[in-house]
Amino acid sequence: MHALSSRDGWRALPQNRTMPVSAFRRQPDRRQPHPAAAAAWFAGLAGQAILASEADILRQVALDRPGQPGLWLSPSGMGEADLVLPLLRLCAAAEGFEGPLRCGLPLPLASDSCGVVVVQHLADISAEPATLLDECARVLVPGGRLWLLALNPLSPYRLRWRGQGPRVSEPVTWRRRLRIAGLAPEAVSRGVGPTWRITPEPAVQDGAGLRAAFLLRAEKRRAPMTPLRTPAKTRFEPGLPTA
Repeated sequence: MHALSSRDGWRALPQNRTMPVSAFRRQPDRRQPHPAAAAAWFAGLAGQAILASEADILRQVALDRPGQPGLWLSPSGMGEADLVLPLLRLCAAAEGFEGPLRCGLPLPLASDSCGVVVVQHLADISAEPATLLDECARVLVPGGRLWLLALNPLSPYRLRWRGQGPRVSEPVTWRRRLRIAGLAPEAVSRGVGPTWRITPEPAVQDGAGLRAAFLLRAEKRRAPMTPLRTPAKTRFEPGLPTA
């Protein structure tokens, strides 16, 4: 889950000098997120404004599947946005997650054990978003729901996190990833958070628009019912023993 970045530029080589082999090494992927830097950004004022904007959404999550266990994956240091919810909360750490459990992927949870899973910006900072979604889908019960909160790359607010670690994608990309993980995403995302000012904005709108973040919900497909095979009728021949 670690990613590297490089700021080295090209340097002119003196003539009649042999270019070192190391110059041909593959350059680091600048698109890879840096989990530590991204976590630090969410702990700052700009990140806290987004997390505070999402507090009402998190309260709705607690009512989504009452009586069923739930999982909440979030950044650490949520500050004023900190909530106490009846969910197992695991926070991003230098290596995996911390909280009541210290773990990485795969999650040490049984399959089909959670009625609801919240991924609050962990997919934005994960180097393995596909693996993360696969694990979330695995622990969801059939018919359970995933609540994905992600940063919006179309928002002017993106200038505040540019170069700070998160790697973001549009809702259409997340829908494709959710389908690959075996989940059925909703057709319309919901925008939340500020547009530019570092001020919490909890009002939710249809579509991501220019809001700093968006909510996308997806449901785990129920296993198809296997029809019972009709037993073959036994034919009896006259005069033949039946036992």
